[in-house]
Amino acid sequence: MSEPGITVVPIALPDGVNLIFGQAHFVKTVEDLYEALVGSSPHLRFGVAFCEASGPRLVRRAGNDPALVDQAVQHALAIGAGHSFVVLLREGFPVNVLNQVKLVPEVCHVFCATANDVQVLLAETEQGRGVLGVVDGGSPLGVETDDDERDRRQLLRDIGYKL
Repeated sequence: MSEPGITVVPIALPDGVNLIFGQAHFVKTVEDLYEALVGSSPHLRFGVAFCEASGPRLVRRAGNDPALVDQAVQHALAIGAGHSFVVLLREGFPVNVLNQVKLVPEVCHVFCATANDVQVLLAETEQGRGVLGVVDGGSPLGVETDDDERDRRQLLRDIGYKL
């Protein structure tokens, strides 16, 4: 265990991979997240890792893509905060499954759902680590122009989210 303080854990995401990071409260979380995700789309590829906070305190894992499961486990180990979970997605977006994830009875909070690299901010005490929040992507560089607004609207149509 490190000295008490604030720790920053970076999570770099490969191209085409999205992250849902949250907190839950029971060992059954990993199975229920798996069921929520596998039932959402036959094309969705995913890996789930969940940090137990008591008992054997293992990182529990599930998914239908072994590489994503391994990556989720590595991120969960680096974060090391009890009851936190990492979901990595490919061939789908968090917006397609976020409500299903939030409806899993064990899920207490979702910190972020993103394709950006993230920094997880952790408080570290003699008992362990707790998530303070996340830094998701970079800070704004300006305000969208009319052209930027048109581009945003067109992008949503191009990727099928708007008619």
